[in-house]
Amino acid sequence: MNKIQKIKDKKVKTFKKLNYQLKKYSRKTLYEEAILFCNWYAPRILDKKNLLNTNSNLRKQFKYLIKSLKFKNDTFVHRDFHVSNIMFNKKEFGLIDSQDALIGNFAYDLASLVDDVRFRTTVSQKNKIIKFFLKSNPKINKEKFKNDFEILSVLRNLKIIGIFSRLSARDKKNNYLKLIPYAWELINLRINQNRVFEKLKKILKSNFPKQIK
Repeated sequence: MNKIQKIKDKKVKTFKKLNYQLKKYSRKTLYEEAILFCNWYAPRILDKKNLLNTNSNLRKQFKYLIKSLKFKNDTFVHRDFHVSNIMFNKKEFGLIDSQDALIGNFAYDLASLVDDVRFRTTVSQKNKIIKFFLKSNPKINKEKFKNDFEILSVLRNLKIIGIFSRLSARDKKNNYLKLIPYAWELINLRINQNRVFEKLKKILKSNFPKQIK
């Protein structure tokens, strides 16, 4: 991860030898991803009476959390950095599925790897990876990193719940639904560690009590 985060080229040549400009992982993009939860998962759980008000409150909190991020968008972000996309061959690591890469937050890819909904790890294992990453980046402000890591992890897993719900409803790919409970576990893990989530936690606990503990 440290190697890919050192990538500075924002313009690259595609396999067709065309110029491609890496875009910024803007607040708008983060927000549009987060509201997939509102658009696809919330309607499965809430009745029409509660849905409108709940989604309105969730959207406000998503905007608040995104504004609460500390790091600038100045780092190469793979955007789908998890075990399934990491290849190991001849004692070297490689990455696939980099087509969605953007210039974004320093903490995003680690949140994607550590809190990966497809691969269950213990809290101890998660902490070891985070500790190793911070040790290899000693100049990083740890408080800012913790803040951004937790916010991005929660937003990412809410987005994933929305995507998996969409895959089921729209594309009849119901096998992804079995991963949603673990996504909620990951949200619970992070949402209890930072005061920035206080209002979001109340909204989720009031409307999705079985999932938020």
